[in-house]
Amino acid sequence: MASKEIDYKGHAFQLSYELANPSQEEVLLVLHGWGSNKEIMKQAFGKELSGYKHIYLDMPGFGKSSNDMVLTTEDYAAIVQLFLDALNVKVKIAMGHSFGGKVSTLLNSPCLVLLSSSGILVPKPMDVKVKIALTKMLKPFKFAWIRKLFASKDVEGMSHEMYETFKNVVNEEFEHNFSRVSGKALLFWGKADTATPLWTAEKIQGMIPGAQLYPLEGDHFFFLKHAPFIAQTITDQCKDGNS
Repeated sequence: MASKEIDYKGHAFQLSYELANPSQEEVLLVLHGWGSNKEIMKQAFGKELSGYKHIYLDMPGFGKSSNDMVLTTEDYAAIVQLFLDALNVKVKIAMGHSFGGKVSTLLNSPCLVLLSSSGILVPKPMDVKVKIALTKMLKPFKFAWIRKLFASKDVEGMSHEMYETFKNVVNEEFEHNFSRVSGKALLFWGKADTATPLWTAEKIQGMIPGAQLYPLEGDHFFFLKHAPFIAQTITDQCKDGNS
């Protein structure tokens, strides 16, 4: 495991990362989802895709990487690109799960791999809408228990900066970024995913020219059971002649 300090807009980010197959030339970047870290991604793909140098990165504020700044998805992508520049590598394949899929989409790699990516706004259930309405009504009172009572489980234990970052990334309009993807795009999705439902994958597929969608059995973390199939498909589809 290693770390690299990156400066972005006057803030220092200590980024934790790990390499696999370091002697390989072509680079595979693997990004985790919100609230997760590089370890779960390495668990899934560490023994796959041996023809690529893997980079597993804890994005700012997750795992062992620091963050003291309120960020947007675009900020995350800019920081990740600075990190890649510091390592002096060009990514052949950018693969991201959930929120990591949004960040990967902005990196303009020759081959984009989305694993149940976020990026399409999903209508909120009524109970969530009620919580949001109550939170806004009570916000002027500035009671600390209000946030604790109504905040999403995705932000439990998060700092103020990460809580505000979460609000930024979960509500942002992102759809137009998918239509800008010009390289190869492979979409793998859990059929039973409720966080990013399959219909969002179909919508993304329609936005990216030539994108291929592979619905697989499982929920939001379906890739843990389907890594060999995903890896083989990437190997077949992301060759030089197909990227």
